[in-house]
Amino acid sequence: MLKYAITFAIISLIAGALGFSGVAAGAAGIAKILFFLFLVVAVIFVVLAVLGVGAARRAMK
Repeated sequence: MLKYAITFAIISLIAGALGFSGVAAGAAGIAKILFFLFLVVAVIFVVLAVLGVGAARRAMK
């Protein structure tokens, strides 16, 4: 997901430099959404890892 966010950010920068403001704004919006989704998923995985949810906890029993 982060890979796609970076890709859309680069597309937005290139489109903006070439004068395609509509395309640049759309790509920037998509990049923002993907980046924040990545952050939410990353935080969820970190919280789950701290809580010990998953295979490691089951293996310890």
